[in-house]
Amino acid sequence: EATAIVDAALEGGINLIDTADMYSNGESEEMVGKAIAGRRDDIVLATKATLPMGDERNHQGSSRRWLVNELDSSLRRLDVDHVDLYQVHRWDPATRDEETLSALTDLQRAGKIRYFGSSTFPAYRIVQAQWAARDNHLSRYVTEQPSYSILQRGIEAHVLPVTQEYGLGVLAWSP
Repeated sequence: EATAIVDAALEGGINLIDTADMYSNGESEEMVGKAIAGRRDDIVLATKATLPMGDERNHQGSSRRWLVNELDSSLRRLDVDHVDLYQVHRWDPATRDEETLSALTDLQRAGKIRYFGSSTFPAYRIVQAQWAARDNHLSRYVTEQPSYSILQRGIEAHVLPVTQEYGLGVLAWSP
């Protein structure tokens, strides 16, 4: 069924597939991997990490250790050698921006990710991360993925102006 949905989406002109490690504890990535087999170059593939992958406290967050480990797991589940967009699923108050951005920059330089972004970050955290990237000569987030709908418009006051100021793409979730 997942492959049929992806087939219909691609035939309808959709070219971005977004998933995450924690969706059904990795099963979503496995289904997406099977659905895109043989046509990897036809899509922009995005996935995310940070939220818990089980009860173990070291299986979550935005530390270098976790992001590097979990990206390798995501690539294996997706059966690809890189993702186009790797997103930090939520801001992690236990990890400094410099550590997260340094890990993501290294993964980008290694060719495992093309770009990286944030998801559901408050506006001030987006700004702090942009400054941390600048001050430490690291790559920066190029997208933000906020919740946005006719009923949830709170991002209009702060998040959208910040993304515009810093030139970030916006991928709304739950529209």
